[in-house]
Amino acid sequence: MRASPGIDRGSRSTGRAFAALVLILAVAGCGGGPASPSSSLGPTASPSPTLAPTSAPSPTPAHGTFTVTGSMSADRTHDTATLLGNGRVLIVGGLIHNAAAVASAESYDPATGKFGATITMSKPRAYQAAALLSSGSVLVAGGLDNTAELYDPATGTFSPTGSLVSGGQTATLLADGRVLIVGGGDGGNTAEVYDPASGSFGLTGSMKTGRSNFTATRLGDGRVLIVGGQGADDESLASAEIYDPATGKFSPTGSMRTARTDFAATLLANGQVLVAGGLGDSGTVASAELYDPASGKFSPTGSMHDARQDFTATRLADGQVLVVGGDNDDSVALASAELYDPATGTFTPTGSMATARLNQTATLLADGRVLVVGGALTGSSAELYWP
Repeated sequence: MRASPGIDRGSRSTGRAFAALVLILAVAGCGGGPASPSSSLGPTASPSPTLAPTSAPSPTPAHGTFTVTGSMSADRTHDTATLLGNGRVLIVGGLIHNAAAVASAESYDPATGKFGATITMSKPRAYQAAALLSSGSVLVAGGLDNTAELYDPATGTFSPTGSLVSGGQTATLLADGRVLIVGGGDGGNTAEVYDPASGSFGLTGSMKTGRSNFTATRLGDGRVLIVGGQGADDESLASAEIYDPATGKFSPTGSMRTARTDFAATLLANGQVLVAGGLGDSGTVASAELYDPASGKFSPTGSMHDARQDFTATRLADGQVLVVGGDNDDSVALASAELYDPATGTFTPTGSMATARLNQTATLLADGRVLVVGGALTGSSAELYWP
């Protein structure tokens, strides 16, 4: 048997000599009778318990930083990302290698940090529009043609639904459960409404100005704000208009101070809309403006630190807006990010991504983190922002 730790060989030899002396004295004192076995045995030491190694808990990343998470099955850009009712994120279609459209889709699970099994639509799509319906299904419409499909999270499958009348670039869920589909890549002014009850599309009023690469934001009162974009002559637009679901018509509203396309628009908690960045008549801009639905006017607010276009802007749980990635006048993709604080009207830098991205998607998760996925020339990687 191996010696117990902490006892050296010298002390063991001394112990044996002392025990022998005790035995001799005991024999002499008892008249030569045999010694009791119990008198020569000391207490038996209990073996030291062996503790199983425990792994230290993973440290929570610092606030305002990005961390790499699982990768998609393929690199994508000009795809759509939709937060499902179960907390997962559905990634649909897009261009692979910034070239060929794909029919595949996959979902991200925040609990595991991984993308699930790939599923397939009826046909390849890119530049499509997507909206989460009141039923929990996802409408995926247009892209490269006028067809549309529904994704059912319960079965994990796609099924065809009605066809669009004229195509569309944005999909906005209305308060009554229908979906407003507006515009198209050709800069048209048409709009239509999808009715989930009948599974069909129908034309509604037309925009006052034909446009592409614009934004559509549902306001707190249920109307939809259409802003900027690119006109028929490829010019950046400063105009804006409002769609009223009650009348099915568009009407002009105040114009921006700066014409812009390929920008981002975000509904703030106070009901105003933040419009930031984009491509203006003189190049990529850093300026931002606020739209007030009560007055129907735009007013300037603080500018971003980096001029950018083709980026994402996501409202966080605390009301701030996270601006991520994009590219600049030199066509250089950006890894930088910044936060807009509505209370101060200013942008401040925050942590940068591990990978520079443009035309990516950004989705606010149920736990407050933001999932940033794909983008042009960035592979299949994804990252998480920790507020």
